[in-house]
Amino acid sequence: MVSNFRQQEILERARKEGKVTVDDLAEHYDVTVQTIRRDLSDLAETGRLERVHGGAVLPSGVINIVYEERRRLNEAGKKSIAEACAAQIPNGASVFMNIGTSTEAVARALLDHENLLVVTNNINIANILAANKSCEIIVAGGVLRRTDGGIVGGLTVEMVKQFKFDYSVLGCSAIDPDGDLLDFDGQEIMVSSTAIKRSRDVMVVACHLKFQRKAPLTICSLSDVDTLFTDTPIARDLMAKCNTWDTRVVETNASNGKV
Repeated sequence: MVSNFRQQEILERARKEGKVTVDDLAEHYDVTVQTIRRDLSDLAETGRLERVHGGAVLPSGVINIVYEERRRLNEAGKKSIAEACAAQIPNGASVFMNIGTSTEAVARALLDHENLLVVTNNINIANILAANKSCEIIVAGGVLRRTDGGIVGGLTVEMVKQFKFDYSVLGCSAIDPDGDLLDFDGQEIMVSSTAIKRSRDVMVVACHLKFQRKAPLTICSLSDVDTLFTDTPIARDLMAKCNTWDTRVVETNASNGKV
């Protein structure tokens, strides 16, 4: 296989799975690990991948991944997380849901719930839940962010302040090893921070890829969260901190949907 074709396939695989490993790629393409390392180095030099020990991941740091690419990342993991989260939300609850592909997955998992009141600053979530005829949907006003259907700004914050939610379901762009939830947009963080203060129970949905990424701004700490839903075991040190903070961690199995 010509190298540039192989590199394009490697990039597509990274976009789908979030991470690729040297050993897996070498076996898949029946080439040496040195060949794969060169491919990953080429992709890293052009900014399309970021090298990590044993492989590569999609780059992150100060600019977020394109939203459509984020939708394709770890779909099975997001689905298992969403189903576990939705199972903890009873019928008749009031819920805030913020911007993100993980929270969109939760919205799909809530389609069979009855008599929900959902407030969101995510047009995509509103469109998903429109199929649930017993769900009352309130879209927070503000400035539309066309890249992902998010609504942000001071007007959004003021509207969220008017509610007291049973639950907030929040996504984030990254989780730091010390337990800080991170994001890229200061206006979006203001909305999520306000929702946390106005919620009786705070749920965070974040697949394992979020623990491998970086972002420059802090939303809150996992110490401010009641339940973290993720698809693989988290680092031992962070788990110990969550136990100290009384933050419940629900680890799902993406392959069979079991918790």
